[in-house]
Amino acid sequence: MNTHDAPFEPDLRIVDADGALAETLSRTPMTRTGMLKAGAGVGAAAVALIAADRADAFATSDVSILNYALTLEYLQASFYTEAERVGALRGRAQHAARVLGAVERAHVAALQKALGAAAVARPRFDFQGTTEDGQKFLKTAVAFEDLAVAAYKGQAPLIKSDGLLAAAISIHSVEARHAAWMRHLFGIIPAASAFDRPESRARIVRVVASTHFIAARPKTTGKGAPHYTG
Repeated sequence: MNTHDAPFEPDLRIVDADGALAETLSRTPMTRTGMLKAGAGVGAAAVALIAADRADAFATSDVSILNYALTLEYLQASFYTEAERVGALRGRAQHAARVLGAVERAHVAALQKALGAAAVARPRFDFQGTTEDGQKFLKTAVAFEDLAVAAYKGQAPLIKSDGLLAAAISIHSVEARHAAWMRHLFGIIPAASAFDRPESRARIVRVVASTHFIAARPKTTGKGAPHYTG
């Protein structure tokens, strides 16, 4: 595997990436009716991401920011948990799934505890085989971890509570270490530039939506084993 000198651009559109939903979101105002229609297709957590992005006043509240972070943590935790349970990975990829899965599940638990009854529900996922192939798994893991780092970096200045900001920064630094590790395993320079940029919520919402990983009815393989198990 070759090491690349160019920075790796976060991009989750690895499989089934026609971007239809992302295109729709970029050009269609999200009304209450539109949100309900979206919810029928992509689940409560995706609607939470969309709603938080569209409602400016709500988007800057600490509860909204934590639910946004929780949804991304659900995505990561479920991805690694499924990889563990499917058991198709070997070697360094298998080890990474086990270690990162435990950490991401801890992040989920911490955010759920902080949010209490306000926590958004966990959606269902269909990772479309990326948890069953070593190269696809590592490529997706790099994208997930890079995206999480950029997401936390983008939201940190908006958090009003000093305590919650400290908690978010403590997660952000761990996600950055994960990103460096996954980049190394995939053969990409862990830190190719001197500065990292944050990503807007709108950009991240569209990228996550374009993957179609959030699914109302997860598909199964021919043998009946569910892609989503976490």
